[in-house]
Amino acid sequence: MTAAFTVLRATRASRIGAVAAAVLVLWLSTFPWWADPGWMREFEEMSCYLIFALMWNLLAGYGGMVSIGQQAFVGLGGYALLVLGNHLHVNPFLAVPLAMLATLALAVPVSFIAFRLQGGYFAIGTWVIAEVFRISIANISAVGGGSGTSLTALRGISRSTREAATFWLCLAGATAAVAAVYGFLRSREGLALLALRDSETAAESQGVDVTRTKRAVYLIAAAGAGLAGALYFLGNLRISPDAAFTVNWSAFAIFIVVVGGVGTLEGTLVGVALFYLLNKLFSDYGTWYLVGLGLLAVVVTLKFPAGLWGFVSRRFDLHFFPVHRRLIPPERDRACAT
Repeated sequence: MTAAFTVLRATRASRIGAVAAAVLVLWLSTFPWWADPGWMREFEEMSCYLIFALMWNLLAGYGGMVSIGQQAFVGLGGYALLVLGNHLHVNPFLAVPLAMLATLALAVPVSFIAFRLQGGYFAIGTWVIAEVFRISIANISAVGGGSGTSLTALRGISRSTREAATFWLCLAGATAAVAAVYGFLRSREGLALLALRDSETAAESQGVDVTRTKRAVYLIAAAGAGLAGALYFLGNLRISPDAAFTVNWSAFAIFIVVVGGVGTLEGTLVGVALFYLLNKLFSDYGTWYLVGLGLLAVVVTLKFPAGLWGFVSRRFDLHFFPVHRRLIPPERDRACAT
């Protein structure tokens, strides 16, 4: 009788990492009681970039759909928060998830336009869509027009309450984004996504609904970008079309993902940490800072095509977020898959 093979979906590193991540999240949740407000603001900003980069990586790194216009949904999320809070008088903290859902609803008709394009046309088309939203909102005086406006819905809420609630929302949003992307990639739909990234024809021949899977990933990425936008401008207290729909969102996400490692969750986390350090140390150099980011991305791409984490994971077979299944022969010990 042939012994059964063992299918492993976790590694020793992932089990240790799960415990470490839980401890880290619990520790971060105590920040509002003792940390400097400046630290909290920096964490909130980086958590928004993390959420956005995770969604861009899901769309381009895992799904193979390169977009340079996902900032459209950042802006829509921010302005949905503004409308809900300032005009509909919804509690601004409750308005954050509602803004994400509003962005998701708006992304549905947009997806039918975007998916009429392929390859480079899709990338440029998404940018055009973002510009259309930017110009349109800049001409709506009710939301501040081109100069933007402030989030007045937060008036009457004490500063300490606002800062603590914003921090906890950002922490919850970043944690939920990591968990949601990881869970999606480990599901059957995630397997379908990886299959169509490698070959749409082969995936379709195996029963994968290519169009449906792509649209689902596009909508998930749009909702996540909307969440990032709502959280960012909740902390910023002011929004304008140029800030909400700037292509810098996509540029920074591409840097984070490419340097950290395209198609890996760990790479996005590494990229965000590196981006934070570089931003902290060199952002005062203005345009030279942006030039430096570009040069670093080029160097990393040439020296480490799979990104920094891609190099580390391949060198040491280290996976904190394993999404593949490993088939272990019966004679091998399970401990070998770490």
